Amino acid sequence: MTTTVPAPALRHDADELLLGFARALRAAGVAVTPDRAQSFLEAASLVGLGDQRATYWAGRTTLCSGPDDAERYDQVFTSWFIAQETSSVPRERPEQTTSQAELDDSGDPGRHEVEGEDEVRAMASGTEVLRHRDIAEMDARERARLAALFATLHPVAPRRAATRRTAWHRGDVDAGRTLRRMLSRMGEPAEIAWRRRATRPRRVVLLVDVSGSMSAYADALLRLSHVFAQGIRGARPPGGGRAGAGSAVEVFTVGTRLTHITRAMQLRDAERAIVAAGATVPDWSGGTRLGETLKIFLDRWGQRGMARGAVVVVFSDGWERGEPDLLAEQMRRLHRLAHRVVWVNPHRGKEGYLPVQQGIVAALPFVDDFVAGHSLTTFAELIEVVARA
Repeated sequence: MTTTVPAPALRHDADELLLGFARALRAAGVAVTPDRAQSFLEAASLVGLGDQRATYWAGRTTLCSGPDDAERYDQVFTSWFIAQETSSVPRERPEQTTSQAELDDSGDPGRHEVEGEDEVRAMASGTEVLRHRDIAEMDARERARLAALFATLHPVAPRRAATRRTAWHRGDVDAGRTLRRMLSRMGEPAEIAWRRRATRPRRVVLLVDVSGSMSAYADALLRLSHVFAQGIRGARPPGGGRAGAGSAVEVFTVGTRLTHITRAMQLRDAERAIVAAGATVPDWSGGTRLGETLKIFLDRWGQRGMARGAVVVVFSDGWERGEPDLLAEQMRRLHRLAHRVVWVNPHRGKEGYLPVQQGIVAALPFVDDFVAGHSLTTFAELIEVVARA
């Protein structure tokens, strides 16, 4: 269970934003203790929030416990305090002294602090607006800023019951372990041991439409697929399998052809992963034949076990050049094999949208969850849907 950083001195909105940054840093895996969070607040108040470089080093020196935390700190800092212009996080120590950071040219420390608070609020407000923006309407600069925000998404693997049982504080009596405890005490009564059915990660399969009608969302969907692939690990089928075939997350692109890109998505660096996927996929911005590609997936991969009991997520707007009856038949097969089928449509959350495309009409009877997928906020909601599946 994650503990909440206490807020002993919430003097203004800036303190809330700084504590939110500390919580985000802990969620990213940095061991941020309450004492370190309090030290960060005190350091930020000393250096002044108007200087982003000084704020960066105030957090770096108080929240990081060692060099291993630096990379995660940089990622979360860039995401949380994203500026209007895309620039790298400062690497050099600021030349300003504490007194220079606190005083402006007029010698009024209060004025400088208020300006710093306004700047932090403006950056946080801009980030929140960006989270809700339609990706298709963003320019190149906004897409670059959005790419940094994908680090704030943390997918959780859906769980399924396993055959073995594990120790627990309640459930069924574990007779064997209870007896061993009694024997270790020479037959004297011992505390009863309990156990329950263990769980294991459920596989997630992502089918990403990269046809022409989805080209505006393709890069963001691949970044989301990379977040899933890096965030959910450890599910392997019985008997193992070749590299990429037993991953917790399997990723395919669909268009006029079906392409398996799990190996590319397993690269840790998101940019390298997307470049590798781009070199693998031969049908970028082509047509859409969902029925045919789904049939290939089920014949070659799904029927053999990849889709069996998995959560299958289809990213597509539903524009289908093939026969709708074929798509309906393959969706019926997929629905029988999978634990849950989720369809993500980038137009689902837009005002006035109606699911009238022939592909959507054919697929909807066999879809468990029909959700939006046009912004970072809808991606976060999708992660929750998958985790609850």
